[in-house]
Amino acid sequence: MDVNRRRLLGASAAVSAGALALPAEPVRAAPLISTLGRDATQYGVRTNSPDDQTRALQRAIDEAARAQMPLALPPGIYRSSTLRLAEGSQLIGFRGATKLVFTGGGPSLLLSEGAGHVGLSGLSLDGANIPLPARRGLIHCLGGRDLRIIDAEVMNASGAGIWLEQISGEVSGNIIGNIASTAIVSFDAAGLIVSRNTILGTNDNGIEILRTAIGDDGTMVIDNRIENIKAGPGGSGQYGNAINAFRAGNVIVRGNRIRNCDYSAVRGNSASNIQISGNSVSDVREVALYSEFAFEGAVIANNTVDGAAFGVSVCNFNEGGRIAVVQGNIIRNLIPKRPIGTAPDDDAGIGIYVEADSTVSGNVIENAPAYGIVAGWGKYLRDVAISGNVIRNALAGIGVSVAADGGTALVSNNVMSGTPRGAVVGLDHIRSVTSDLTQDGAPRYAQVMLSGNVSR
Repeated sequence: MDVNRRRLLGASAAVSAGALALPAEPVRAAPLISTLGRDATQYGVRTNSPDDQTRALQRAIDEAARAQMPLALPPGIYRSSTLRLAEGSQLIGFRGATKLVFTGGGPSLLLSEGAGHVGLSGLSLDGANIPLPARRGLIHCLGGRDLRIIDAEVMNASGAGIWLEQISGEVSGNIIGNIASTAIVSFDAAGLIVSRNTILGTNDNGIEILRTAIGDDGTMVIDNRIENIKAGPGGSGQYGNAINAFRAGNVIVRGNRIRNCDYSAVRGNSASNIQISGNSVSDVREVALYSEFAFEGAVIANNTVDGAAFGVSVCNFNEGGRIAVVQGNIIRNLIPKRPIGTAPDDDAGIGIYVEADSTVSGNVIENAPAYGIVAGWGKYLRDVAISGNVIRNALAGIGVSVAADGGTALVSNNVMSGTPRGAVVGLDHIRSVTSDLTQDGAPRYAQVMLSGNVSR
């Protein structure tokens, strides 16, 4: 081996030995927040500061969006006016620990206009009851695709909690409470899921699915818990509803737990092909489950209603409302708005009401102060089948319009008990005008076909 080669090998060995002799450098784990995205405090945002953080937060949001990176807000309180969300903005907080408090001076706390792929998660938003302009939400999003509002908290909004227009995406797992108008408002959705939210205390409605004109919507409202909904502005049913679908076709309302509403649990107004299924409803003070006005197609199935003035109503054939399936519901403990018989238009304490092109089957109705089931309003009756229902403890079991210009009703194979005014009676609008039509010697009407009914 030549001298130069021996020197080179010797130097390498010395370097290796020296390297092995050095103390090991400790491996430092990256801060947890770095796994979520860019740290907002790197942009001068100060946690728990009494000062307004709007300017620093806006810079952080803009820079993170330009870099296509999420922006992580460490635990703490941040005071801010309106923050604008750009395309791709992703704000991530720590659930229950990252809180944005609205300071006013703008139309909303978080605002996006035409921005898609916006994500908000783990944030607590406090509106501080500062007045918002009309038709505004604490979170206000207009015209964006793939919006995600997940696991957030929205409280103390002096307006709507979340306001969406022409939005697709998902609003899920949020807690929304103490809202001056409606918790979640959606206009002209483009493919929206509203699920697993808890809504506690609003002054208008819980969730509104609306369209500016009658048309397909397809929003899915599933597995939410909605309680304590007031009809603060008054009206005749526009407010005080847990879920309100207006002009929105093909909406699915499924698996929601609804309690304590001034008006309805679910109200579909001119909402064709609405599906209302598997909901649990208690303590509502008007119609629990409603499909009304200019709709074609409603499925109201497998719900439980315990405590309402009216269980299910599918009505307004005069406005084009028709085609319904009312099946497999349990409706109990209905309450009258006034003592039965004190007014000729008494319409409370009824289990199920239908008018046109409908079937009512397999329902159980118990404790209805007026009627278990009613078909038709004067001449507004056409092609209704009522079969296989069980009715217990109602003033009358089934009432059917016997107006001369009314349509056909089939009443068959129902079981009724505890119906002192009769198992099946003829109606002039809501007033009974016949004896029990199932008894021998009772008047007969060509448009009312009876068979196989059992009463005791």
